[in-house]
Amino acid sequence: MFPERLQPWLSSMIAWLELGFLALVVLLILVALALWIQDRFFQKAHAIRRNFPLIGRFRYFFEHLGEFFRQYFFAMDREELPFNRAQRSWVYRAAKNLSNTSAFGSTKQIGAGRVIFMNCPYPTLEKNAAKTLPLMIGPHCDQPYVAQSFFNISGMSFGALSRPAVQALSKGAAAANCWMNTGEGGLSPYHLEGGCDVVFQIGTARYGVRDSDGNLDDDKLAKIAAHTQVKMFEIKLSQGAKPGKGGILPAAKVTEEIGRIRGIPVGEPSISPNGQPDVQDANSLLDMIAHVRAVTGKPTGIKCVLGSFRWLEDLFLAIHERGHESAPDFITVDSGDGGTGAAPMSLMDDVGLYLAESLPLLVDLRDGYGLTDRVRIIASGKLINPSMVAWAIAVGADFCVSARGYMFALGCIQALQCNRNTCPTGVTTHNPRLQRGLVPEEKSQRVAYFHDNLVKEVETIAHSCGVSEPRELRRHHARMLSSNGESIPLDYLWPQVAPGEYLTSGRPSEQPTLVRWQTRKP
Repeated sequence: MFPERLQPWLSSMIAWLELGFLALVVLLILVALALWIQDRFFQKAHAIRRNFPLIGRFRYFFEHLGEFFRQYFFAMDREELPFNRAQRSWVYRAAKNLSNTSAFGSTKQIGAGRVIFMNCPYPTLEKNAAKTLPLMIGPHCDQPYVAQSFFNISGMSFGALSRPAVQALSKGAAAANCWMNTGEGGLSPYHLEGGCDVVFQIGTARYGVRDSDGNLDDDKLAKIAAHTQVKMFEIKLSQGAKPGKGGILPAAKVTEEIGRIRGIPVGEPSISPNGQPDVQDANSLLDMIAHVRAVTGKPTGIKCVLGSFRWLEDLFLAIHERGHESAPDFITVDSGDGGTGAAPMSLMDDVGLYLAESLPLLVDLRDGYGLTDRVRIIASGKLINPSMVAWAIAVGADFCVSARGYMFALGCIQALQCNRNTCPTGVTTHNPRLQRGLVPEEKSQRVAYFHDNLVKEVETIAHSCGVSEPRELRRHHARMLSSNGESIPLDYLWPQVAPGEYLTSGRPSEQPTLVRWQTRKP
């Protein structure tokens, strides 16, 4: 079979392979014996390994692997959290501009909380459909912002995200004609290089606009505002996954570049204060909003997670005392089940209202205090599919933003490694070897496709309900399933509040909006 001259070489190769295999077996036996002795007699921290030396190690190995294999082999399409396979698959296909049609029937379970839109017998025909009009934010500012899209990129910091991820989002946002929020980590060159509109977030540590003591630096603030791409400023009070807790950036992610942009020491963990240091009540919050708006000349708003809502009543009453010009130009409401790179589980799981409750509450408070045309509402929190964006707009949101949806568009596989600098897709790591997999030119196109396809399907839902564009959706266009399987109209769950109603009939804490529907029967 082999030429004669190769026979000695082949025999020698086989002998070496046999010897190598034997040496490997001996080495493995010695390593296994050493681990067995170490587990049985020396280590005292793990009871399983002490009682079942060596074999007990496989428990931890499989526990680690299960985190990755669960989504591929064991979980059904609608089972996983925080996002199931069906939700992620829709984003992946939308980002690749592939068909998102399905066959044979829906796999979405019929359970409490599911939203169903009310189609009409005379849907809006394609020839009568209208593009969603741009909407102005901050009419009293020197430089108001006319936002083109109702679906934009939520706050994600450079530092939490990698350089190529920020580059791809910036270029994709420019192509989609939507805005990109910087997150609390400051303004990097990568936010600007794509040419998109930028919303600068002022976090509790004031990264990028802070002095050496962590106070707001007006000169740095004005320098940021001088960029024509920076359209608005968002003062973050709290965020979804960790209300009452500041941002957490592990030391491994605080590179020299990130430290310079944020104004913090390199190689040290960066932990933001758990609130804005000089904001303690409605008046001090309005003072800060007025100050930022005066320095920048641009729309200024706040971001928060709702728990108690009485502070909003105080805020809206203070606005009426000062005048409508003092109001925040927008309020971004984040859901209690929002995402983050790192947060304590106790906050992530159990603190803050979910968007399904907090969004209609905020809309009703704003309208009830007569600020409908003054304060824009931006909804944030797990809005990655068309139905949830359409729901948020029907409830009363003027805009929607998403972070994790756009991360999926970049290629995120929900590996849950965001806080470890080991993200396998390069989205949330500063390891150059892992970043190499994320090519900004390729992924920016997917960001734009995801935006465009989601907007298109929200428009499709609106047309099926008989309106010409999404912002014409109202609460009566949707119903929500209850625990007994019956659906209840959203305008029954959350009756529309007349403009200025709370200014004449008393504060809602005396007539709580949250329980109005409980006294009524559909």
